[in-house]
Amino acid sequence: MNGSRIAAVGHYQPAKVLTNEDLAGMVDTSDEWIRSRVGIRTRHVAGPDEPVDELAAHAAAKALAAAGLTPGDIDLILVATSTAVDRSPNMAARVAARLGVPSPAAMDVNVVCAGFTHALATADHAVRAGAATRALVIGADKMTDVTDWTDRTTCVLVGDGAGAAVVEAADESGIGPVLWGSVPEMGHAVRIEGTPARFAQEGQSVYRWATTQLPPIARRACERAGLAPQDLAGVVLHQANLRIIEPLAEKIGAVNAVVARDVTESGNTSAASIPLAFSKLVERGEIRSGDPVLLFGFGGNLSYAGQVVRCP
Repeated sequence: MNGSRIAAVGHYQPAKVLTNEDLAGMVDTSDEWIRSRVGIRTRHVAGPDEPVDELAAHAAAKALAAAGLTPGDIDLILVATSTAVDRSPNMAARVAARLGVPSPAAMDVNVVCAGFTHALATADHAVRAGAATRALVIGADKMTDVTDWTDRTTCVLVGDGAGAAVVEAADESGIGPVLWGSVPEMGHAVRIEGTPARFAQEGQSVYRWATTQLPPIARRACERAGLAPQDLAGVVLHQANLRIIEPLAEKIGAVNAVVARDVTESGNTSAASIPLAFSKLVERGEIRSGDPVLLFGFGGNLSYAGQVVRCP
């Protein structure tokens, strides 16, 4: 086998839902203000007894079950996250312990909002090189842990959750070549810094970059997969802000694709946003097995990564 594919996906969100009306009682904002600027209606919030690795393990368990596999079938775990509290054990090792995966390679990937697509590419490379047979690729973040709840420009954006994919060897590649990169000199535009760590961003700079610089990059990711944008059945962009998602999707030219808009009910869940939205599209049957779907992450570090995958 000289390729890899996504065998199954899964997702998980905490039970608690925070509405725009709830936020209006906490900061100077309103449902109309939030919807008109970012398109978000609700977001899910994890409690103090729900750490990031628990969110990740729930999503991973669902992906494993959907693939008909057991924890013992996995030999690589990659967790994309930027909200790990501790340096060691890393999030991947904690997920392995929760699931009972016996002896996997276990690594975290911190590329913030583009973390999942970076991790997916890394798993694809490892499987195709023969370094792994089956991998769990997880995006999980608890953004509410790093949120300043007095800052109405950022607290209205964030939510918590996780999404996961099982990647395995295949005769033909179901994961297209990745197109990735970054703009290091603009890395300050999205930050999680300080003690305690807090999320901050330069919203207008991110908006201009995403809507003007990223469309041709996303189209090149399609070209690497041998497809034109109009051949796509689905587009799953980082769920940052509906005002970024809709113009970016339009400029890519995926005129026949279902465009994920999970941000409206989940908020910005950083590295979790792409696998979370992708898994929901699969679960609802909005995209079918074998359909080509563009996954495209962007954001923190002003990094980006995208690839076309075949729907499991």
